[in-house]
Amino acid sequence: MLHTVIMAGGSGTRFWPQSRRRLPKQLLRLAGEQTMIQETVHRTRSWIPYERTWIVTNTTQAAETSRQLPEISESQILTEPCARNTAPCIGLAAIHLLERDPDAVMLVCPADHVIRPPEVFQAAVEQAVAMLESRPKSFVLFGVPPTYPSTGFGYIERGQPWSDKNDGVYRVRSFREKPNRETAVEYVDGGSFYWNCGIFLWRADQILAALKEFEPRMYARLIKLQATIGTADWDSLLSTEFPAMKSISIDYAVLEQATDVSVLEAPFEWDDVGSWQALSRLLGSDENENTIDSRHCQVDTRGCIVRSTEEGHLIATIGLEDCIVVHTADATLVARKDNENAIRELVAKLEEEGLEQYL
Repeated sequence: MLHTVIMAGGSGTRFWPQSRRRLPKQLLRLAGEQTMIQETVHRTRSWIPYERTWIVTNTTQAAETSRQLPEISESQILTEPCARNTAPCIGLAAIHLLERDPDAVMLVCPADHVIRPPEVFQAAVEQAVAMLESRPKSFVLFGVPPTYPSTGFGYIERGQPWSDKNDGVYRVRSFREKPNRETAVEYVDGGSFYWNCGIFLWRADQILAALKEFEPRMYARLIKLQATIGTADWDSLLSTEFPAMKSISIDYAVLEQATDVSVLEAPFEWDDVGSWQALSRLLGSDENENTIDSRHCQVDTRGCIVRSTEEGHLIATIGLEDCIVVHTADATLVARKDNENAIRELVAKLEEEGLEQYL
């Protein structure tokens, strides 16, 4: 049966000051009426029931994740004792799925992406599931046709189609790291590259078999853990075995080495909501190219993103252009759009200066 596995352990530092260690991006309402993790869970609820929906998060965020998702059983909210990238995360989910369902198929999704419309996403997943039925050892990726030369995404180069059906499913020829702008332009112009959106589909037993082949030490620790699922020994063993696993992405650990890897051209709209500037794409802009998500009064303000988390709080701007203004109860960010990447540097500086209460 098909299960959803939602990876929800990110820190979301680029969304400071609203994103904090205990309340990162996926637990915030950014572009809709629900938080991002709620939107991700509810996106598949009509065709993947809650009892087959799994969340992988961390100890700091587990309580709030559970509070936001009361429909998900606590036994399906898996907690990592420390960050170890996506390969251990996916392996942890796989061993749990197989305890309940030996034929489990995993739809792996990040918790903090926007995907629209949900019915088109469902159709794409169903197509991938049908393909997996004929090639059960395959690993299926979803590739988003690039709309601009992004230097912030990894890319998938497609090879030959798997069939003559013109169904948008291709062999993966190569994976490319985040490129410089010149290379990204070449990728977009070439027409054979997709953004790697980090959504995957495969059988749980096959991803474990691949980890056994390519990451045998990690696999051995996962199997050791699997034997204690549901027992009193689980927590203590997890606290020693999981931190000892290599911190590595599933892309490096498996996908770049496996032979039967496919990419399905994504027919849905996708946004990774990677920074504050994503709000302009998701919420739109006014006649002055401002994106406003607060009470706001302005004079001579253009091309700005203005947001407040406090209901009724007024933000007034004069003479601002191409800036980001984000107000919260205890911190306010004012930044140039073209220097938004420095938010991570700012967060590091807050930690360095002992301002932990703002992180």
